[in-house]
Amino acid sequence: MLRRLSRSLSFRLLAIFLVLGFLFVWGSFAALRWVYNSDDIRGLISGHLSLHVHYVREDIGSPPRIERARAITQSVPVDIRILGPDIDWASDPDFPALSDLAFGPSPAFSDDPGAWVDELRGVEFANLDDHNFLKMREGDYDIVVVSPRIADKRSGPPLMVLIVGMGLTFLLIGYMAVQWLFKPIRAIRTGANQIGRGNFEHRITNIRHDQLGDLAADINTLAGDVESMLDAKRALLLGISHELRTPLSRLRLITEFLADDENRESVRAEVAEMEKIVHDLLEAERLSTRHAPLVREPVIVAELVDAMLSDYFARERDRIRFEDRVGSEAVSLDPARIMLLLKNLLSNALRYTSASAGPVELRAALHEGSLLLSVRDHGPGIPAEQVEHLGEPFYRGDPSRTRQTGGSGLGLYLSKLIARAHGGSLELVGNGPDGAVFQARLPLYDLT
Repeated sequence: MLRRLSRSLSFRLLAIFLVLGFLFVWGSFAALRWVYNSDDIRGLISGHLSLHVHYVREDIGSPPRIERARAITQSVPVDIRILGPDIDWASDPDFPALSDLAFGPSPAFSDDPGAWVDELRGVEFANLDDHNFLKMREGDYDIVVVSPRIADKRSGPPLMVLIVGMGLTFLLIGYMAVQWLFKPIRAIRTGANQIGRGNFEHRITNIRHDQLGDLAADINTLAGDVESMLDAKRALLLGISHELRTPLSRLRLITEFLADDENRESVRAEVAEMEKIVHDLLEAERLSTRHAPLVREPVIVAELVDAMLSDYFARERDRIRFEDRVGSEAVSLDPARIMLLLKNLLSNALRYTSASAGPVELRAALHEGSLLLSVRDHGPGIPAEQVEHLGEPFYRGDPSRTRQTGGSGLGLYLSKLIARAHGGSLELVGNGPDGAVFQARLPLYDLT
């Protein structure tokens, strides 16, 4: 949940607003406190409060005059209680007993630098039921002033609840506003995902007239441009490949009339290699997109391998050892493409494994919801500087090798495309002086 929120632009923007709001409030209070202290406003307010307390004492007098105390409560919204040796009077009969009030100093009235008002000498404070009590000592008498009046009850929610409620409300409004602001991002992500899957006809709709709308429009334009370029590239490649088939067919026919058997076989091998390159190019073009069409069907791996060995490696079957750990369980594959993948891997393995080094090992197994097809040779291994280039089209580790020994450099590239089209991968999982191991991992699919 936290990871998902941390990746959300809406959440990040909202967090920025909250931090900025907190800094604004904190900075405002800090600035107000600085001005308050530096300009002696605190001393001015403290002096007025002290003078006000002095006027109340003088007005009530000593001994206290009840009529003056009553006059104050009639002109100011406060209640007063006077308690002394010969008097116990309160302007409101519900005035609480002084023993129920915990009088003491107030942190708001202190000489400390953090207090807002200087300490009022001879005055104590108490709070009960949202009423603030102020007690003054005048001779033998205690004069207690309470605000608001005892009979007055606070209406509405407390100030802190009101502030928190308003803050949460504004926060919710801000969150909804941010969600609305970034709403097109969801459509843009969906559209980009569709385009990334190869659906170049998909277009992002409901575009707003803002920067996100401009981005969506640019993505739509990009999809159209990429679709046009890929169509042009595909048309060019298919056209060239098809055009090459005609002269290759003629050349194959001409080779049959060559009198020299050695030359005829040499030319025939070259023509076959060129036809294989054309076929591999066409197949690579079909598989080079993420939406490559596959003809999946239930396949028994052992039967597929047996058919592949009979078709392509009949003369070298004794040099290949197959280990089947799948058994009779059917898996969903495109059999023609998988046979081509295994053919390419086995051809490479046989090419670099001498007859005396032992058989090439082909193994099929199921692991964590995937079919694993691994081919191990017993050659000299692959140099480290060549590993990162494996699977690149037309890449051959040793450019000096001939077509007969080195191939066209399309086999591994085509095998990787086949594994990727099945939703899997082809990787070099072992490499050393005793040989290399290539492994294709193909996710399984439910056939029911």
